[in-house]
Amino acid sequence: MDYLLKLPLIAIIGILIVALLVIGLIYARDRWQSETDKLRVKLTNGQQAIQTQTYDSREILDLPEPVQRYFKAVLHDGQAIVTKAEISQHGQFHMNETEDKWHEFTATQLVATQRLGFDWDAKIQMFPFINVFVHDTYLLGEGDLQASILGLFTVAKMHNTTELNQGELLRFLAETVWYPTSLLPSQGVVWEAIDQHSSRATLTDGKTTASVVFQFDAEGLITSMRAEARCYRVVGDKLTFMPWVGNFREYAIHHGMRIPLEGEVGWEHPEGLRLYFKGKITKISYEFASSA
Repeated sequence: MDYLLKLPLIAIIGILIVALLVIGLIYARDRWQSETDKLRVKLTNGQQAIQTQTYDSREILDLPEPVQRYFKAVLHDGQAIVTKAEISQHGQFHMNETEDKWHEFTATQLVATQRLGFDWDAKIQMFPFINVFVHDTYLLGEGDLQASILGLFTVAKMHNTTELNQGELLRFLAETVWYPTSLLPSQGVVWEAIDQHSSRATLTDGKTTASVVFQFDAEGLITSMRAEARCYRVVGDKLTFMPWVGNFREYAIHHGMRIPLEGEVGWEHPEGLRLYFKGKITKISYEFASSA
């Protein structure tokens, strides 16, 4: 410690400030991780065994023709029903409407399909060494959105409003392309015919209902989705709803299922589509009903 006594006072103060900052950042990171762990325990607790443990192609015989093509393209008879998915992603996130500036992000997501829910835990790099931590969660029928700079300073927080709950269930439904057994009628999805290349999927969870129109290519794969109205902004008591759209590509086989590894999501403004998410799956793993 003697060498500290030989340093100028301003240098000592600088060292102490840096040390305190490092300690604060470590504390914030650990606290955020602890909150993530608690969320995910709640998400997976209470999952119930299901009667339909494997896919039987006979259950799709009465579905709209493009939906039948989809299941024939992505599943095989006897495919075990997904009960949990763990996903790692990286990509770019657009956070400012007035600037065309994209920020790198990494994220992990845990999805439970039997008591519907997910938690998306992301770190978005705003500046070098400055990350925004984000939790986007649907748990026990309630949506939750939190954003915090460095895990220390909260910049956004919403919880359990009717509009947020529906928006999070919309997200769950749109992302079932990553765990496609969840789109089966036996898993609660109701399909409605539109035309030869599109069909509407509707899912109800408790008091909340969400509907998404999926577009299919000639092979039967889902290429895009669209929700007619998702809550876009809340300013005071005023709510703004806007069409919400996404595109999927780069299909690959994982655990016998064909899923898209890349996608983008955005809002359909009157002047055109404005993307805010471009992501790629880097890792995905599943738990299945038959192995539970």
